[in-house]
Amino acid sequence: MVRQCELLGLNRATLYYEAAPESEYNLALMALIDQIHTRLPFYGSRKITEQLWRDGYDVNRKRVQRLMRLMGIEALYPQKKPNLSAPGHKVFPYLLKDLEIVRPNQVWCADITYIRMRYGFLYLIAIMDWFSRYVLAWELSNSMEAGFCVAALQAALAEANPEIFNTDQGSQFSCDDFIKELQSRSILISMDGRGRAFDNIFIERLWRTVKYEEVYLKDYNDGFEARRSLRSYFKFYNSDRPHQSLGNCVPEEVYRKAA
Repeated sequence: MVRQCELLGLNRATLYYEAAPESEYNLALMALIDQIHTRLPFYGSRKITEQLWRDGYDVNRKRVQRLMRLMGIEALYPQKKPNLSAPGHKVFPYLLKDLEIVRPNQVWCADITYIRMRYGFLYLIAIMDWFSRYVLAWELSNSMEAGFCVAALQAALAEANPEIFNTDQGSQFSCDDFIKELQSRSILISMDGRGRAFDNIFIERLWRTVKYEEVYLKDYNDGFEARRSLRSYFKFYNSDRPHQSLGNCVPEEVYRKAA
């Protein structure tokens, strides 16, 4: 089975995917929470609960908080709170403040987002070059364990090495396996201030684009269908979708030309 996954280019977590043990009502709420968060990322659980009430859903804040934790999302705004990353995991300083990004492979970034399906959900990681907006690698998983993030990182590093790699302070990015992959190549590690919306702004924009142009238009039956459809979308995003911020060039063109 392991060899079959290697030949097909599949993550085993996707192959073994089973519908999440959540009720249909909770899955519907999670889809709505995802849409609200994507549109209004500064909304916390209180505001999201109020919005759901206005939309006719009788739900309490505790349930919304639990589902948000399950989805791996929180309000994006500066927060004065201690670091809450996993115990024993190292947190690195944010290196991108006032840094001018002028070339490909100067800065890469990564993040994880929630992907809804008809009968469950998955988590999606993407690794992107800041200068060109080119998505170097992505991966799906049915859990938030670090393995699929390390697999995506290894796939991206097969393409090139960045000077700086920026992520949030999540345990997936601060675990030993992820950090060692970067340090073994002398890549500088940068981490967002916790809850800061603009420290990793380009990947947040990527998620809005992916969800409005792909995920919200589809109704994936399972992980295989999600993978096939997202593979097609990322190919389109990299090679055919012009970006106004890139002078209406496509990310791959900018990345390859200047790299």
